[in-house]
Amino acid sequence: MSTPLPVSSNKRPQIHNLPSLAHRSNVSKMPAQSLTIIRIKSRELYNHCYTGTNICTENIPTPSKDSLTWIHLIGITDNEQLHHLLETFNIHELAMEDILSRKQRPKIENYGHYLFVAARVFTYKKLKLQYNQIYIIIGQNYIITFQFEPLGLLEVIREYIQHNYRDIYKKGIDFLAYSLLDRIVDDYFVTVDEFDNRVEGLDKQLFSNNNKNLLVSIHQLKRDAINLRRTLSPIRDIVGRIVHNEFPLFSKDIHVYLLDVYDHTQQLMETLDSARDTVMGMMDVHLSYQSNHLNEQMRMLTVFTIIVMPLNVLTGIYGMNFDNMPELHWHYSYYVVLGLMVTIIITLLTYFYRRHWL
Repeated sequence: MSTPLPVSSNKRPQIHNLPSLAHRSNVSKMPAQSLTIIRIKSRELYNHCYTGTNICTENIPTPSKDSLTWIHLIGITDNEQLHHLLETFNIHELAMEDILSRKQRPKIENYGHYLFVAARVFTYKKLKLQYNQIYIIIGQNYIITFQFEPLGLLEVIREYIQHNYRDIYKKGIDFLAYSLLDRIVDDYFVTVDEFDNRVEGLDKQLFSNNNKNLLVSIHQLKRDAINLRRTLSPIRDIVGRIVHNEFPLFSKDIHVYLLDVYDHTQQLMETLDSARDTVMGMMDVHLSYQSNHLNEQMRMLTVFTIIVMPLNVLTGIYGMNFDNMPELHWHYSYYVVLGLMVTIIITLLTYFYRRHWL
């Protein structure tokens, strides 16, 4: 069953200026599987969402020159069903194989009549950094996007299209492709910002003895930084290749927008590099602090041992069972030995205190 959405003529600022792009929509009420069809024409917009048995080939429109088509698939993981849904677009079997992979490195490939883009987005769930795959197929007048589960990532693009479909139609399919790439990159700002907050929070606990898993947490942040940078680097290369005119599907008018996306990836990379250096520094400082703390404990144990040693010598001497020991028969010998022990203790404590060992 299709659900048409109302069309509004109210205009909004250009999509890359929308602050709402930095936030995802709520996915609690989104279906696990859905097919969304958006067709943009010069004077009209069709926006339909299909679920359940309505996800079928009959509802997939044939691309035409007088319209821009965006097909958004979520949760369609059956190989045969996906082939039937996309058979109209003549997608290469290697691209279809990549779409069904949950562990695909970000890349862009040219299949002649369309481009295939694999990307990742990250988010923190239950204090753990997790990623989701997003695939984009960019044709002459159509775009196909695929996700394994609802992410609430691209809903803001749909909302923007709802109010600005005429402008998008004039700018072409490459502008819509730019909008999707820009949305993916902008989502990294939220993740990197949360990563920075975690780094700052852990930095405040650096000299605390209460957190026994501090080194484990630092190591986890280091791994998060590596994973984020390992994904952002190829995404930056993807945008850079488009900007350098490797793909004729993108016109030169869109390169200005893509340069902005490229600058965002550079900014994210620099932020991650700085955060990773901070994490590495935290690890070194933590290990040095633990080493210094251990040295202080060893110094205290050494002081205690030095104090006890002469007392053991005295008690060992007067604990021997010899008959010819004159001090054993003195009337005040017990108190003299105790006084000697106290004198030794006070003398050693004074010495260590002046040497700043205590």
